[in-house]
Amino acid sequence: MHAAIPAGADERPPSSAWPAPPPPVVASEQLPPQPDPQRVKVLHVITRFIAGSGGNTLLSAAGMDPDRYETWVAGAPGGPLWEQAERAGVHVVRLDHMSERIAPREDLRCLIELVRLMRRERFTVVHTHCSKAGFLGRLAARIVRVPVVVHTFHIFAVHSGLSPLRRILYKTLDRMMRSSAHEYLAVAPRVAREAVETHLVRPGSVRVVPSAVELDRSTPDAGADVRRELGIAPDAPIVGTVGRLVAQKAPLDFVRMAARVREERPDTVFVMVGDTSLESRPLEKETREEAARLGVPVVFTGFRSDVTRVMSAFDVFVITSRYEGLGRALTEAMGSGRPVVATAVNGVPDLVQPGSTGLLAEPGDTAALAQCVLWLLAHPQEARRMGEQGRDRVRAMFGQDAMCALLDTVYSRLLGLPAPSTDPARAGNEAGDVVVLREVLAPAGRDGRTVTTRAPVARP
Repeated sequence: MHAAIPAGADERPPSSAWPAPPPPVVASEQLPPQPDPQRVKVLHVITRFIAGSGGNTLLSAAGMDPDRYETWVAGAPGGPLWEQAERAGVHVVRLDHMSERIAPREDLRCLIELVRLMRRERFTVVHTHCSKAGFLGRLAARIVRVPVVVHTFHIFAVHSGLSPLRRILYKTLDRMMRSSAHEYLAVAPRVAREAVETHLVRPGSVRVVPSAVELDRSTPDAGADVRRELGIAPDAPIVGTVGRLVAQKAPLDFVRMAARVREERPDTVFVMVGDTSLESRPLEKETREEAARLGVPVVFTGFRSDVTRVMSAFDVFVITSRYEGLGRALTEAMGSGRPVVATAVNGVPDLVQPGSTGLLAEPGDTAALAQCVLWLLAHPQEARRMGEQGRDRVRAMFGQDAMCALLDTVYSRLLGLPAPSTDPARAGNEAGDVVVLREVLAPAGRDGRTVTTRAPVARP
């Protein structure tokens, strides 16, 4: 069983120092057969290997140096990411009994699956993601005595949409496991702060690693083609959103916001991109009915594999989420230069700075959301500049190389290995700017986000 982290233990030893090897004298193909390097074996455990946190986990596993790491992913079956992971050389394990909801019998079976997997493969590092996988993965790692356990907070199980009883239950389960990881990571500063404030981690035991997204710097503007495909007039303003049609994303708020925008800008067309699960089909039906009742022209595209291309047609990108760790679709929209309006939930304000990289509204306030959208439509020059600054901010901070360099640093320090050769404080940052930890983890209200960097979280 892992020892609890001592209270107040904020002094962290640096990674081991060890000189880099000299350059090879001859190519490896000219040598006699040599033993394979002893790579660090890492298992990522995630509840559902889809969309937001699943995309982050895929990039985390696939982007690590294959000479240093052998990476695995385990999670519930379903979704296209499994095939992508296999093509990237990641070992995959579909857990038949993993599910999002609490189901004691199935959860016990999933725990047994994980224990057997960890015992058989003898992982050096187990890295868990999300609440259910975080609980079961950390518990299995404790049972098996895995040497290093890391957990990432993408989003919290406890949110306003839960009943009081469920909030108490989920919070209790999360707090039970807080001494079962050697390192805690968060996808945004406010997510880290919330983990401390809700006593899910001890002060000083969580650090920020921005959640990477795939950034295509050469994606052409396909707005005109997308408009033709969707049957939208060339000069009609488009306000769009991307995300699964689930309660968390509050699709009804998007439709009601749209109705308010239409009162002043009747030429505006609205687009909702995202798939629907079997469980959320009643919500999709309700959303469509609400749009028809309010007379709002909404184009429902369903799942699209070319999301960035579709977003290139948006004049304003909107997320209406009631809770959101950071919002992968939001990050991708900003990375493509879209002006954004977002709800000020969880880690979103760390990315959307009002008047600088977008506009914010309180969750559920459809009037405020509409006012923000209308302002951006009425001020195209300022909106374009916000989109450009948001794009620069995202492309500087959220690259895969930067995130994986930070993970490499975390794993290396916990294992006592020499630091990776790439300096994570400068990974992928052409300008070479560096942000120290105190700037990234500054309390809300302080401006700690003014220096552009891809990896603003490395502890000195």
